[in-house]
Amino acid sequence: MSCFMKISRSKWYHHLKPQNSSLTCTSFFSSPSRPYFQRNDNKRKYEHSYVCGPGTTPLLGKTIGQLLESASDRHGDSEAVIVVHQKIRKTYLQLLHDADQLAAGFVALKLQRGDRIGIWGPNSYEWALTQWAAARAGLILVNVNPSYQPMELKYALNKVGIKALVAAESFKNRDYYSILNEAVPQIQKTNEMSFISSSDVPSLRSVIMISDNIVKGTWRFQDVMELGGNNELKEVHGIQRQIQFDEPANIQFTSGTTGNPKGATLTHHNIVNNGYLMGLRTGYHLKAHRLCLPVPLYHCFGCVMGVLSAVSHGGSYVLSSPAFSAREAVKAVEQERCTSLYGTPTMFVDILNLPDLKSYDLSSLSTGYMAGAPCPQSIVKAVVHDLHMKDFVVAYGMTETSPVTFSGYSSDPLEVRHSTIGFPSDYTEVKVVNEQGEIVPVNTPGELCTRGYSTMLKYWDDEEKTKETISPDRWLRTGDIAVIDENGYGQIVGRAKDMLIRGGENVYPREIEELLHTHPAVAEVHVTIFY
Repeated sequence: MSCFMKISRSKWYHHLKPQNSSLTCTSFFSSPSRPYFQRNDNKRKYEHSYVCGPGTTPLLGKTIGQLLESASDRHGDSEAVIVVHQKIRKTYLQLLHDADQLAAGFVALKLQRGDRIGIWGPNSYEWALTQWAAARAGLILVNVNPSYQPMELKYALNKVGIKALVAAESFKNRDYYSILNEAVPQIQKTNEMSFISSSDVPSLRSVIMISDNIVKGTWRFQDVMELGGNNELKEVHGIQRQIQFDEPANIQFTSGTTGNPKGATLTHHNIVNNGYLMGLRTGYHLKAHRLCLPVPLYHCFGCVMGVLSAVSHGGSYVLSSPAFSAREAVKAVEQERCTSLYGTPTMFVDILNLPDLKSYDLSSLSTGYMAGAPCPQSIVKAVVHDLHMKDFVVAYGMTETSPVTFSGYSSDPLEVRHSTIGFPSDYTEVKVVNEQGEIVPVNTPGELCTRGYSTMLKYWDDEEKTKETISPDRWLRTGDIAVIDENGYGQIVGRAKDMLIRGGENVYPREIEELLHTHPAVAEVHVTIFY
């Protein structure tokens, strides 16, 4: 039973035409008007573990900043973002205005097109705004994990050469400013609203603190919002005319289960289109959906599948709390009449276990995404029955693929939605290969590889790891062991490095987990291989 998106190393049928040992990917749909949220195919059966998701609607040739401007032109007075815990609501026109003001502030801080700017903290309007402002200023946004400790933070800052960092001052028991000072002690010797000079992190010049207080060695977020003038705004608008969609837009660190985290470098084209196509598959283009996002924005589940999916289809995204809270999520759904809810299986378990769940009016819900881990059938059924999410879909992907490579269709039978990771995303090729790199027959385990518009540009400043992961012909090795069935749907059965050999047979953790899940006393299970 699989319904997960692997955040890398943390963590429709085509015509299959063998000819001279090559495989050809061709869309069989004759009309671009097909409803993307349901399958409409010829039920072709596959023999080989190679599938190409069909594409009939052209990919968007836009940058993230241009996407927001286009949405503002079309849906200006509609709500774009609601941050419940901050009591902030912004229309598309207001969001674009704020993004350009902050972008102008970045320009005033001497940040130039292609510079890296980090964002470090829990979900907030400032986080959401920085995502758009960085794109409008032509900067590369670097998502910094809010749980990083000083050594991890210092590594991330140096690895990608972050020039400015937007940071929360504190949240719950985490004092971000103290952690930052331990990583970059020279901040304490820097005057407020001045540039930093640090031998520990030479690239870092400015820290922008999300705080009402003036914090030593940093700029206040609100002051940077007011720093840029007409000249800086003109420069922002000029950048938007010049920037290309194949330029890097976002660096997201993998969790680094083997060695230090790697900076997956994603282009505007990668993530704009991944969000757009996932929205099509979920039916976001049919009406103005309201997405409740209790998932973290630093994660591609939130900032791509959530934010960019909503905006590319003129919907709204609702941030229910700084960090996940089951109660705040259902309160936000009820208050904002959200139609779509995002979460991992564990998040949905917490929501379903709320003792007073039935006291909330969740009747507005109809769909959403479940990703991040395998999910038992019981959770899937409860999500449909108790949360009214009859059209929800599952997704699988990884940071390096922007992130989604497989997702279900809302028209898929429930059995398919809880037992597979869905069908390949449009314009995405997938194959399962053996140890010799040869495509295997269907229903045969092997390493999953993907290729297409969503493949990352590279690992930042790591040519060796990039070459290990992406072949010269742009096939990306996921490191996951998968099976593709005769209908083109996928299942993840384990990691290539986690395979056990028992009695001459290959055994994967996923198979053991599925067996243990059948016991009524087991709510969750995870099998880890120790060497």
